[in-house]
Amino acid sequence: MKNLIIRTITGIVFLAVMIIGILHSPVTFGVLFTIITSFTVWEFTGIVNMRSNVSVNRFICTVAGGCLFVGFFGYAAGIAGAGVLFVPWLLSMIYMIVGELYLQRESPLNNWAYAMMSQIYVALPFSLLCLLEFHGSALQTTNSTDVAVHGSWLVLAIYIFLWLNDTGAYCVGSLLGRHKLFPRVSPGKSWEGSIGGAVVCIAVSLLLAHYLPILRPMEWVLFALVVVVFGTWGDLVESLIKRQLGIKDSGNILPGHGGMLDRFDSSLLAIPAAVAYLYTVVLL
Repeated sequence: MKNLIIRTITGIVFLAVMIIGILHSPVTFGVLFTIITSFTVWEFTGIVNMRSNVSVNRFICTVAGGCLFVGFFGYAAGIAGAGVLFVPWLLSMIYMIVGELYLQRESPLNNWAYAMMSQIYVALPFSLLCLLEFHGSALQTTNSTDVAVHGSWLVLAIYIFLWLNDTGAYCVGSLLGRHKLFPRVSPGKSWEGSIGGAVVCIAVSLLLAHYLPILRPMEWVLFALVVVVFGTWGDLVESLIKRQLGIKDSGNILPGHGGMLDRFDSSLLAIPAAVAYLYTVVLL
């Protein structure tokens, strides 16, 4: 009972922080996801360092991940001279590559691979959210308020679909789940649950189309399906990582919910897929 209470309180606080941080202003969005990016990279590098032949510099990777997000934020917001914000990230990458020449570690190739993965698998997806937050417009434009609101809702919609997909999949899977979706990696997931989660997201996407006509109804539906499919794959990818490392949770920073990777795993594939969809099919 105590664990349920802790889990519930943590979940409510988490949702409140996410919603307020995303919708309040571009600044709160930037601060929120700079923190999320940095903590998630720190956690990822921590769990991969558990392997005997891996020694990744957690501090440098974490700073680099935060710098990558800040660089994208400045570039997408149209801040003058924002290109210079990418310089710390570039210098960090150079340091981690060249540093292995002198550190004489057991497996420099593994260190390079995991260090790069911390940026491509974790930091880059969060950074791509900036392209939605400021989709094609600068902060200085006269209609920046409307643009920021629209972009913020696109960002929040990704997480709404992911949260509803998880909830719908759990409820439907618990009641009707018979056929395993991917038993080798995640025995608890079922096809019935996945379909149930997708149906819930489609229904909510039509509601969003009515109240937020920034996309057409069919565009909202396809948006939801892209997030659901790639979010499920993202969840499975993190499950495979944890299975490979022999751990149950990626961390314990969120009481009752595990670590940052456990909370954001599905978004790490859903975000790039959603950005690709919105920028190629919807043509933001």
